[in-house]
Amino acid sequence: MSKAEVNTNVAAEQKNFGQTGGFVRENQKSLSFIGAAIVALIVVYIAYQKLYLAPHEAEAADQMHVAQDYWAKKEWDKALKGDAGYPGFEKIINDYGSTKAANQAYFYAGIAYLNKGEYRKAIDNLTSYHGDDSMVSAEALGSTGDAYVELKDYSKAETYFQKAADKAKNKFLSPFYLKKLGLVYETEKDNKSAVDAYKKIKSDYPDSGEAQNIDAYIARAEAKL
Repeated sequence: MSKAEVNTNVAAEQKNFGQTGGFVRENQKSLSFIGAAIVALIVVYIAYQKLYLAPHEAEAADQMHVAQDYWAKKEWDKALKGDAGYPGFEKIINDYGSTKAANQAYFYAGIAYLNKGEYRKAIDNLTSYHGDDSMVSAEALGSTGDAYVELKDYSKAETYFQKAADKAKNKFLSPFYLKKLGLVYETEKDNKSAVDAYKKIKSDYPDSGEAQNIDAYIARAEAKL
């Protein structure tokens, strides 16, 4: 590259830099406004967390313990609707929707509806639950599968039982849901997939309760191939 070309490139870069600086100067007021708006949003968010959400969270958790007691006693209607003194899970979800307590209430409500035979409501609540605990999350997925079985929507039941088994990743729930998955496959006459599900219990979870008599299930499904 010649000296003249180098000088030309340097001059172009200086011009572009000057243009950038000019842009900042010309738009300084707008940029200042945007910066102030961002700071204001951060302040509002922190205030929302401390002054509204935190007390709201504590209140929701305090309100929920009676509904949990009813749920443990399998008094499903009171767990859902509450009593004269305390709200049930339905009201907690409606009144405290942005809290962790309301998220937990979706799970409790879903199981309650499942036991009441209201399968669509069970599905709506269980699929609204989003938790970090793999065991509870697996139960929510598996219970959704149960609801779909009751509705005879076997394709979706298969999906949720598989998700539940994958989510649990332990010798207690994973083989439990794999066995349910196999039974649904058999109902759908997809016996090859049923054999695969049963064999996975035998190979991956040999110490589980479901593995103890799984050979009989494998033999039954294989006989129908």
